[in-house]
Amino acid sequence: MTVIGFSFTKMLIEKKNPVKGKVSINNNVAIKTVEETTLNINADKKALKLDFEFTSIYEPGIGNIQMLGEVVYLADKAKAADIIKQWKKNKKLDKDVMTAVLNNVLAKCNIQALILSKDMNLPPPIPLPKVGDKE
Repeated sequence: MTVIGFSFTKMLIEKKNPVKGKVSINNNVAIKTVEETTLNINADKKALKLDFEFTSIYEPGIGNIQMLGEVVYLADKAKAADIIKQWKKNKKLDKDVMTAVLNNVLAKCNIQALILSKDMNLPPPIPLPKVGDKE
């Protein structure tokens, strides 16, 4: 079981107001849909397409970043069927599947959000390393 594909389907960045004072940035990532997809790799495996949404909201009313995309996840047939069944029943994924998918999405989206925020003169949506003074 592993992530074998990733692509963005939509990117939106909007700067509504100048950056002033204290800025709060709320990041979120959510899986929106899970479905089987056709991929002729191995008869013992099934590919699943998981649609995601990544958002960074800059408050108070400064702007936002939204990215939509899809991840292709490869699993054994039985595991894939279980994942689809569980998703249809309660919109949840097993911890191992969720961890693999979200880590992949966050790695790609955080980098892209950093680039987009720089282009729009918004603060970075993730904390950047800093050299501190030791007293």
